Amino acid sequence: MRVDPHYIQNLSSAISQGTAAEANLTNQLSTGLRVSQVGDDPVAATQSLQLASTISQGAVFVQSATRQAGVLQVTDSTLAEVVTQLTKAVSLATQGSNGTLDAAQRSAVALQLQGIQADVLTLANTSYLGQYIFAGSQGSTQPFSLSATGAAVYAGDTVQQTFQTPGGQSLVTNLPGSGVFDAAGSSVFAALSSVISDLTSNNGAASVDSAQLTAALSTISSQRSVIDSSLNRLQATSTYIQTQNANLTVQQSSLIGTDQVQVATQLRATETQQQALLSVVAALSKGSLFDYLK
Repeated sequence: MRVDPHYIQNLSSAISQGTAAEANLTNQLSTGLRVSQVGDDPVAATQSLQLASTISQGAVFVQSATRQAGVLQVTDSTLAEVVTQLTKAVSLATQGSNGTLDAAQRSAVALQLQGIQADVLTLANTSYLGQYIFAGSQGSTQPFSLSATGAAVYAGDTVQQTFQTPGGQSLVTNLPGSGVFDAAGSSVFAALSSVISDLTSNNGAASVDSAQLTAALSTISSQRSVIDSSLNRLQATSTYIQTQNANLTVQQSSLIGTDQVQVATQLRATETQQQALLSVVAALSKGSLFDYLK
């Protein structure tokens, strides 16, 4: 019997195609990717690149937001402690305004207020990751010191920094110390210095000082609310971006990822077909090729 010479060629071609298919399916199983280069599926590859860009941008934002959140959290906790200290100061100033206190008692109250003043100064000079948080844009410069008279000396600037969200929101990320601790009419250090001086000299103005401290406390609380608002919005946006990235990653995976069960089934079928083709080749190889061409 004469064998069609094209049969041998077709058989060889089928084996080559099967080998390539086996290699491709095996690669898909090992990498988990259906599309590993543009030629595999140009449309899916292009969409995957677009998703990857969006995911990368989101990841960069989340990383930056985490750093900014750290600054905001330290600022918030610092101001919370300042509020605690000033609340004590208001109570002490009210106590000091009691006309029944003798000189020793007034001196004891003044001493406690001096301790609060020192604590507030330390808090006003809080640093985070090597940068003073209340120095405006002059993070490497210690913002506050006290003069011999107890007046605040501010070495920072009034630059208020912001952080942009993907949605275009501009969030405040710092509070220049001059507007927090030394604001006109509600200066923390001026109020503390006044009440300490008045108690020491017993000039009877401690009640006025108490009102000044209350105003300073109100300013601190108001400034803290700005930081709290930025922190809440930043964390909410960061959480949203992380959720979005997770969804986009799933979407990207569905575009270029491999259906492991389906590919494994295809691989088994291809291997079976290859074995069948190789069996034919083996059978043909038992005789001379010329025998089959006669």
